Amino acid sequence: MILYLTFPVAMFWISNQAEWFENDVIQRKRELWPPDKRQELEEFKERIRKQREERLLRAAQRNS
Repeated sequence: MILYLTFPVAMFWISNQAEWFENDVIQRKRELWPPDKRQELEEFKERIRKQREERLLRAAQRNS
């Protein structure tokens, strides 16, 4: 019975020790999203934002 109570509490406590996993998480994020890809992503977001603004502007002009 003690195992049923101890195991979940121990897993919760371990998973909340951020300093144990912080370096691994940062390294993994840098591997997945290097800075050059981040720049490409920002450029893509900017293009999408401009297209959306142009579409809304055209729709507003048609409705006026």
